[in-house]
Amino acid sequence: MILWAVLLLSHCRLGPSGAAAESTGLERIGTCGTRCSQGLHCKVRPDCEYRHACGRGNRICTHACTRRLIRHDLFPPQCLAATDALNTSSVFHNISLSTVMRCEGRQKCSLHLRMETVLQLAEPIRGLSICTATAGMMVNCQIFSFTRSSRERMSGSQVEVEHDCTTVSPNQRVQVMVKTVPSYCDITWSGTYDAPDCSSGDLRRHVPECITGRLSYDVNPEKRELSVSVSEMLDDHNYHLRLCYKDFICSGAGPNALIKKEEPVKSATLPYSQPLPCLCIEGWSAVMDAPRVQLCPFKDRLEELWFGVAFDPLEETLSWELVCPVPTGVALCQKRGDGVCVDLPQAFRNVTSGKVAFTEVDPHPQLCMKFTVGSQSWTRCPFADDRFQAWDVVVTRERGHEEAKMMSRVRATFSVGQCVKSAGPAACHITNTHTVHAEKNRAVSLNLTGELCNSCVQVRRLGMKYAATVVHCVELCNQSSPPRSVVVRQTSRDMTWVIVPVGVCLSGIIMATLVLHVLLTVYQRRKQKEHGNEKQTDPALDCVVPALQAHPHGGILVPDSPQCGNAEKANLISQ
Repeated sequence: MILWAVLLLSHCRLGPSGAAAESTGLERIGTCGTRCSQGLHCKVRPDCEYRHACGRGNRICTHACTRRLIRHDLFPPQCLAATDALNTSSVFHNISLSTVMRCEGRQKCSLHLRMETVLQLAEPIRGLSICTATAGMMVNCQIFSFTRSSRERMSGSQVEVEHDCTTVSPNQRVQVMVKTVPSYCDITWSGTYDAPDCSSGDLRRHVPECITGRLSYDVNPEKRELSVSVSEMLDDHNYHLRLCYKDFICSGAGPNALIKKEEPVKSATLPYSQPLPCLCIEGWSAVMDAPRVQLCPFKDRLEELWFGVAFDPLEETLSWELVCPVPTGVALCQKRGDGVCVDLPQAFRNVTSGKVAFTEVDPHPQLCMKFTVGSQSWTRCPFADDRFQAWDVVVTRERGHEEAKMMSRVRATFSVGQCVKSAGPAACHITNTHTVHAEKNRAVSLNLTGELCNSCVQVRRLGMKYAATVVHCVELCNQSSPPRSVVVRQTSRDMTWVIVPVGVCLSGIIMATLVLHVLLTVYQRRKQKEHGNEKQTDPALDCVVPALQAHPHGGILVPDSPQCGNAEKANLISQ
């Protein structure tokens, strides 16, 4: 007997997991089985340590279980004398787990777990027990017993054992336990193995649980349609296609399209409304619990997410809703003249889903919303069209004197400061500051001191959480020019408060005049037409002779016509 304490330590290793499966495809086997080293004869039977492996009526198993129950695990003196030196590597060498594929047709393949080990065979060891367990399934154990003659002949040698009849599913985690029969010194090897998942192209083509079909598409942006083609779909089965919005689940974005198995061209057309990055094409075979494949044609179109910024002027709330699960940073910022948008203090939100809202917002053309994803950012300015602008400053010059006035559509309070503009896009040094109260739709003077020429006015609306600090600068004043009005930069748009209503009124008057002119013309032509239809020949004219005829005797012959009311014959009138 070779002492177990002097056996060399070796390392056991796990086979490749699903993520590390061979890129060229899994090894194929024709049949599964158990193989031992040449000269060692082994056979397979159930392991009776797990009672559910022995069913009623199984006489062989029942007999083996009876024998197993009256035996004890072997703890020879070597186990007690060399406890520190004995371990798993003293008995099992180079245990490896891998996956092989057994096929009965092109799309009818199954996965099998292959276990290989090198065993240090000793006299007390009569075989191996291999157990596998998966989540939600019963433990499955097999005993590989060695015949007495073969194990006596090869005692003290290293023997190889291989088994590949354990079926596994794609992406399944398997617990594996290996020990000797009978259990020698209570030494057990255990490990975990992950079967390959369906990301492997070999599995997607041959294992039914992984066959999803291959999708390709063409985009028609004018018609907003996706033409989808399917290849490598599951044989003899119909196929479903649809558009969906991808999140934790892919929620439907329209009706399904069914591709029938007998159709020679496997394609369908799916309409879409907006090219969102989470809008995906989903396809699956028409079988129970079929795996699905998803393809997102607009996944890089993040700019489509930044539409839909809404403002409620009554609640003074600026809001936006994220329609795709893209982690986004949202901030309010003020756009400067050089195009840079500077973030407002305490106006940043992290959004992963749902709606974000900013309350007490002062609507101004320079106030914008900035969206950031990773290192990219986009800016949207919802007030740039002046629809909601609540106030502005106008500087006028009359009789050589400049005056700054506040024009506001709402009742509000403003902080007003006179400053001197210096180099830089946002450099303005305040000289003095005061507060101005403005009534609704009434111009109020800002009460600025000193000359306004070549100076600036800095204004910010008070009482709001988010407001732009706006600088209005007065253009150069020409003292020699006649008195005129000087309007600050970016205030010309405020003239629309007067020009637009006047223009609308004038347009209405012109349109009304044109309509009346057209109606009058039509009326006159219709009267002329009616007058022409009613016109008839005057009866008095019927009495006029079309052509006066001279009588041979020198007189004029006047006809006597009944239409003239004269019943007498024609008379000869002498000259």
